[in-house]
Amino acid sequence: MESRLTELEIKLSYAEDLLEELNRTVYQQQAQIESLQRQVLKLAGQLQDMASPEQRDLRDEVPPHY
Repeated sequence: MESRLTELEIKLSYAEDLLEELNRTVYQQQAQIESLQRQVLKLAGQLQDMASPEQRDLRDEVPPHY
């Protein structure tokens, strides 16, 4: 009976360690997902800015050789 209790305590200890490790992994992944989402939104905004036609006069632009 004593050995079974000891085995269960050991298994519980391993399970708690694994759970803590999994929690850290999920936390890190969530932080990375949020960072990537911010980057995607920023890039989407830049892409939209590049795609939107601006009212420019070509006479105002300096040719590349100047």
